[in-house]
Amino acid sequence: MQALKKKWLLFLILIISFLILIYMCYYWNLIPHKMYTNEDFQIQTYYSKIDKDEDGVDDQTDILKSAREYLATNPKYESKYYGTGYPDDNLGVCTDVVAFALLGAGYDIMNLLNEDVLKNPDAYDIDVVDKNIDFRRVLNLDTYLKRNAISLSTNIYDKEEFQGGDIIVFKKHIGIISEKRNRKGINFLIHHANPFQLHYEEDVLERLQKDIIGHYRIS
Repeated sequence: MQALKKKWLLFLILIISFLILIYMCYYWNLIPHKMYTNEDFQIQTYYSKIDKDEDGVDDQTDILKSAREYLATNPKYESKYYGTGYPDDNLGVCTDVVAFALLGAGYDIMNLLNEDVLKNPDAYDIDVVDKNIDFRRVLNLDTYLKRNAISLSTNIYDKEEFQGGDIIVFKKHIGIISEKRNRKGINFLIHHANPFQLHYEEDVLERLQKDIIGHYRIS
């Protein structure tokens, strides 16, 4: 009888451990999460009235599409300085997702931010101006967007205000809001966070919400 109890206890421990493992894999997005659309939550999809690069695709859609096209090249996470400004060797960091997303929609953020820094140096915390790297720093991008884009709610539960193609800034990170949502209606995040990231599009906003400092839309 005692041996049977020990077997059942061991079995129970194994089941609980397995369930914890599954939960942790799901929590850290090692297991893909089901995706929903705006229509599933009766949320109207936002389309920009602007087509900066005149390619027939509105800016909001173009930013989202360009972010995915950049990440489809499977860039490896590594921080380097480039004389070209934009990485050209399949390496990159979180800010490069935003930079290439904007570039694909017709916005050369490297030069746009540099122009804003030179005209308004007191607005930025930059000791030595260098356009090749300034646009690849999170807080510089936050300052630029705060000055030049539409500022939106940082409360991820204001679901109607979060749309695919928006830019979201954290204390030390930045990414593009996906048009896909989780079962609660919270958007996925398109981003590049670390060398061990398995998926570039993840259900992580709820986990990262305390670090959000800005939410913007190109106008």
